[in-house]
Amino acid sequence: MDPTTDNAGYTGDPGRARASLEALRAEISKAVVGQDPAVTGLVVALLCRGHVLLEGVPGVAKTLLVRALASALELDTKRVQFTPDLMPSDITGSLVYDARTAEFSFQPGPVFTNLLLADEINRTPPKTQSSLLEAMEERQVTVDGTPRPLPDPFLVAATQNPVEYEGTYPLPEAQLDRFLLKLTIPLPSRQEEIDVLTRHAEGFNPRDLRAAGVRPVAGPADLEAARAAVAKTAISPEITAYVVDICRATRESPSLTLGVSPRGATALLATARAWAWLTGRDYVIPDDVKALALPTLRHRVQLRPEAEMEGVTADSVINAILAHVPVPR
Repeated sequence: MDPTTDNAGYTGDPGRARASLEALRAEISKAVVGQDPAVTGLVVALLCRGHVLLEGVPGVAKTLLVRALASALELDTKRVQFTPDLMPSDITGSLVYDARTAEFSFQPGPVFTNLLLADEINRTPPKTQSSLLEAMEERQVTVDGTPRPLPDPFLVAATQNPVEYEGTYPLPEAQLDRFLLKLTIPLPSRQEEIDVLTRHAEGFNPRDLRAAGVRPVAGPADLEAARAAVAKTAISPEITAYVVDICRATRESPSLTLGVSPRGATALLATARAWAWLTGRDYVIPDDVKALALPTLRHRVQLRPEAEMEGVTADSVINAILAHVPVPR
């Protein structure tokens, strides 16, 4: 595919859409070293019309990753740095009085975009955090009683710092459950870090993705064709039962005070379906469910304090459940 092809040239063919989305990894790798699982997670979220919570220490290219994805998909992106004094209207927009017309006009906030990077979402009070809920769930913003639809596609990628909690407002479980996936962004390996420094020494500028060679390889038409194809991906009754058994096992785990809700089970089925289509199949197998279980479920469970003190993690509990729940043949 010619990476400079304009979106108007896309046919919306599912086969072409899959090839285009697969090309995203190579395109984003021109700006971001490694992080293939995070790229895949963001694409899965776009296919499922979901949102993503990115967790990683500062400086692991979370912002660059979202910007590179938006550039490779030719989508609009905006970034909001969440702070303790941020107001809901700073995100959603507000009515502004125009002295010339003596009328109020709506000034859209940064939420009116395709990819919204909500940086350090846990640094702002709950009132402002919750202002994103309507946007995330209803894909609209209501200001002065008037609903205003958001663009499509629309994805919120919210980041959290996992090591610094002073002065933060942890997201409540109900709000965490609104995120389709929680992706952990690890520190790079030694060789990957060498590659990062080598690129910077050669003049790489993370603020100029065009100069880095990142070009659009897919567009909204490809995304729509992909979503339609994902919706037709077959799910057998055995796979549905397998997803239910995994989620029910979390509710019975002695290490957890909160298990996965039916909404979480629905999310796991959706992400497994998207992953199956991305890997070239028109049906879901148990391995698809296993592949997406951790990012889909890890933020939907709550550890008992005593288990946490013993070093148990949400990932280890889910992995143990995957190892014990019978796999359909």
